Amino acid sequence: MKNVLLIDVCLACAVTSNLGSDNQQCYLRFMGRALSRCGVILAAGESSRMGRDKALLPWPPQTGDNLAAGTFLSAAINLFTPYVDVVLVVVGRNEPNLTPIVYANGASLVVNPEPERGQFSSLQTGLQEVLNRGRDAALITLVDRPPVKTTTIEALDEAFESAIDQWKWCVVPEYQGIHGHPFLAAREMIEAFLKAPPSSSARDVQQAHQDKIVYVPLDDPLITANVDTPEQYAALPEPALHSLS
Repeated sequence: MKNVLLIDVCLACAVTSNLGSDNQQCYLRFMGRALSRCGVILAAGESSRMGRDKALLPWPPQTGDNLAAGTFLSAAINLFTPYVDVVLVVVGRNEPNLTPIVYANGASLVVNPEPERGQFSSLQTGLQEVLNRGRDAALITLVDRPPVKTTTIEALDEAFESAIDQWKWCVVPEYQGIHGHPFLAAREMIEAFLKAPPSSSARDVQQAHQDKIVYVPLDDPLITANVDTPEQYAALPEPALHSLS
């Protein structure tokens, strides 16, 4: 009897949607299983305005005689690790410099063969690897964003579970009305990113599917912190020094 019911539910999903991935999503939701996830960290940029690779910036920032315990990249990997099956770090021509940090922190390396095509090409490269590994969702961030609080990840995680039950595709954090990172994307949004033209941006794809996105207001200024220059790095807010707690 249970098998018949399961078939009926999944057939209903197939009728109401044209996306082939929905049948799999339906099965997982019906069985009460959480979607399996990869973390995706985009780290293939040239960091031209910073003057050095932003992935290697000390984190927390060095102050006085205190030495940083790690880097932007290692902190992002360690932040994501408890919430995903595997962390994928997308690199470009900086592969030799980032490989030791990636492997030392238990993450996996994904190389964008054409990083000059821009950030969206790195996103597509990373998300294709998510599907190649048989995962259903991705927790995505940029390496030039200081790691948010663990409570922010926990809030996004909780919101994502609720959102997929409502057939939403994506959960995005916001601070004081401004959208930021990291964000969680279900398979439907991953496929939308992958099907988009190479000239697109992540914002273009998200704007095209606004009705499928849930925005989560959170009290964490690092959600919108963006570090492109030495001045921006030096001006990180004082709470950033305590964001790992």
